[in-house]
Amino acid sequence: MNHQSSQDSWWRSPAKIALYVFLAIAAFFLITEHLAHLAGILPYLLLLACPFMHLFMHGGHGGHGGHSDGNDRSSR
Repeated sequence: MNHQSSQDSWWRSPAKIALYVFLAIAAFFLITEHLAHLAGILPYLLLLACPFMHLFMHGGHGGHGGHSDGNDRSSR
């Protein structure tokens, strides 16, 4: 029981709380500044995603050819 109370005090020390607040503020500004730079290239990233989706997502339905070996139930 004594071990847990010392662990609780480690999380709640004033120096640790100040450190966590500082890290939260730094993370906020880091994320917002990087998003400002990323917003300029976001349309290009979306356009670049189109060919990759076209290449990698056609595997699920057999590609462009639509070749059938005659065992397709929908043609009956």
